[in-house]
Amino acid sequence: MDKTALVNFDIERGREVVVALDAAEMKIAVALWAYSPEYEDWRLVISGRQLDSLDLRDAYRQVNDALTSAGLTPDKTPPILILSMNDSFIKTLRQIFGKTRSVEGMRLGGQMIGDRFLEDAYVYRIS
Repeated sequence: MDKTALVNFDIERGREVVVALDAAEMKIAVALWAYSPEYEDWRLVISGRQLDSLDLRDAYRQVNDALTSAGLTPDKTPPILILSMNDSFIKTLRQIFGKTRSVEGMRLGGQMIGDRFLEDAYVYRIS
């Protein structure tokens, strides 16, 4: 299957999600678009300790509530993948890039990060 391109509209929509989660004081440590062969599509990957304190269903509910409050209705919300801060992908990203001065707009891909192959990515935040 051919990979779909991540376009400016998607990048801006992802930024809107990150801003909305920040406004809801969700303290997201990792936020990036990732294209994974596992899904054969782009997912907005987010991770944060506050989300780890909830079971996964409640974490998705809290994210959806924050986005809805910010005016991002389900039809305007990209597919989101919440990963634990203990996920090896997230831990490795943070080990490699966590102290980098600015990662926003950085592109990653074509490599294993933790236990996941990352074909392509657009980064908003890794802290």
